[in-house]
Amino acid sequence: MPLTYRAAVLQAAKTPMTIETVTATPLKPSDVIVRIRAAGLCHTDLEVIEGGLRFPMPIVLGHEAAGVVEEVGPEARGVRKGDHVVLSWNPHCGHCFYCDRDAPILCETYLGEGPKARGFDGDSRAMLGDGRSLQHLMYLGAFGEYCIVPDQQAIVVPKEIPFDRACLIGCGVMTGAGAALNLNAIAYGDTVMVIGCGAVGLAAVQGARLAGAGAVVAVDLDPAKLALARKLGATHVINAKEQDVAVAGRDLTNGRGVDVVIESAGSPAAFRVTTEAVRPGGQVIWLGKVDVQQDVAFRWGALMQEKRIRRVSYGNARPRRDFPLLARAYLDGSLKLDEMISRRIALEEINDGFAAFKRGETIRSVVMFD
Repeated sequence: MPLTYRAAVLQAAKTPMTIETVTATPLKPSDVIVRIRAAGLCHTDLEVIEGGLRFPMPIVLGHEAAGVVEEVGPEARGVRKGDHVVLSWNPHCGHCFYCDRDAPILCETYLGEGPKARGFDGDSRAMLGDGRSLQHLMYLGAFGEYCIVPDQQAIVVPKEIPFDRACLIGCGVMTGAGAALNLNAIAYGDTVMVIGCGAVGLAAVQGARLAGAGAVVAVDLDPAKLALARKLGATHVINAKEQDVAVAGRDLTNGRGVDVVIESAGSPAAFRVTTEAVRPGGQVIWLGKVDVQQDVAFRWGALMQEKRIRRVSYGNARPRRDFPLLARAYLDGSLKLDEMISRRIALEEINDGFAAFKRGETIRSVVMFD
């Protein structure tokens, strides 16, 4: 019998998702079936709902998830039935121009197939009851009871980490902590500024601490988020409503400016202030994003003096290396994830969860599955 399961389906932008019974396509030789146990609500999902990111519909969103492997295809490697896994949204071919240059996030197949919102091989993995194929956001589509992915996207993690914490590693934590840990931008004792204290920014705060930063300066407009940033390792906090961020950064560094700025707010104002706050010769790492057609203005003088600027996706992730490492960091107490979960919700509450997210009431809501 074909696998059937419930999933939250977006039929059109700016409309509520509906809970539908969908049918999985036959398992391919290298695929695995993962029973989803927890899936986080991420800003990228919200962008699709709001129409800022455009994909074919109907689509199953969700790309930050953890679960249990229930079945593996005969050619699947590196994963077994019963394994606990965190899902990666960056499959890659391993042999194109960019993969050969150790840049899987730029894999030609990954970038080429991504806008189609299907599997990495170009095929859908599920269909609606009326026979229409479903699209899958970012090669996953994890807002459902099951998710079918190639073996390379199912990353085994220790069974001791709870699913609701583990799922955060799949996107927000990997993106933020990875930016601090994987780019060799932070030297021991550096002053690191993190602008934007949502899930990605809070992970970057912790990553900067783990990388050996001497001071971690958290910037946000929300006092509650700044208080949480301090709890997670920020040594200083700046409310951008009340202080000039660049001036405050210079005041903390004898007038130089901070050594590294990690931006995760995703606004033109935040991008601009990164270049003003960093010292000559310092590094700017952009994680946030705005509409790809939007212009962002900078003061030319703020771009001079050997400042280095880099836009980074997914924290330069190598999931098979990084996901287990981050899971172990949680288990040994050096990475705090409990505090990043604002709400645990049922699949039927997913639209309310995104409404709360849009209002700025939550860091991460997590859909929990039985």
